[in-house]
Amino acid sequence: MECRLCPRECGADRENTVGFCGMKRGVRIARAALHQWEEPCISGTDSARGSGTVFFSGCVMRCIFCQNHDISAGGFGKDITTQRLADIFLELQEQGAWNINLVSPTPFVPEIIRALDMVKGRLSIPVVYNTGGYERVETLRALEGYVDIFLPDIKYFSDELAVELSSAPGYFDAAVSAVGEMLRQTGKPRFRPDGMLSRGVIVRHLVVPGHYHDSEEVIRRVGERFGQDVLFSLMSQYTPFWKAKDIKSLNRRITTFEYRKALDAVYAAGLEGYMQERSSAKEEYTPDFDLSGVDGKK
Repeated sequence: MECRLCPRECGADRENTVGFCGMKRGVRIARAALHQWEEPCISGTDSARGSGTVFFSGCVMRCIFCQNHDISAGGFGKDITTQRLADIFLELQEQGAWNINLVSPTPFVPEIIRALDMVKGRLSIPVVYNTGGYERVETLRALEGYVDIFLPDIKYFSDELAVELSSAPGYFDAAVSAVGEMLRQTGKPRFRPDGMLSRGVIVRHLVVPGHYHDSEEVIRRVGERFGQDVLFSLMSQYTPFWKAKDIKSLNRRITTFEYRKALDAVYAAGLEGYMQERSSAKEEYTPDFDLSGVDGKK
């Protein structure tokens, strides 16, 4: 069967070879554990709890500054069965997870749906679909009724920039269409009495060095298209990982001026949500991909 899960529709027969994402058919994950470093309404503020995060291997994008490049481009991880994935969901719930947070899940949507079917009636916490935003609407439609919270990026407005930095042609149109479908499924944000998000869409945007004008355009258009129907998360955590370390213009963190320009754009657009402190760019926020939770032994 030719794979058409993501917008590039590479057509790979993933039973016998890998797709652009680097993955064959089946499930491969690098870590499954409680994670405290998402937005407060996803991770909570209790250090003993967190978001029940499953880091899938592979990725439909190739961001040259990816902090998770070992698993996204390098393919690090362990192959597991769909039954094991279902068990991991329940184990994370038992550990006190606020939600099940599926990170870079696109290549595994059919298997994720089967795993969620296996735990139907036993999984009582929200399911979060955490994505770089490069999604096909047709793939997202298959998730209706399975996902409670969508956590997509909208990384770029410029197609040239999307290709240069993430090898993702047609990115902005794909991401905006994807968010429209996500919003159709969830509706406006809904919170529990304790402040945790139970349903809705959080659109994330990472400010990249030297490209704050593109950030301003992304923010303006998100405001025009979605307004306060979505929450907006402006991220300052850019750190020059992977190939970005070898590119002079990207081998730095963002300046106060760059972040302030993006913040001003958020306020002008009337968006509400979460704004990171500029000091949030810390390498220790990147988890160790040590197969924690994969076998149920760590």
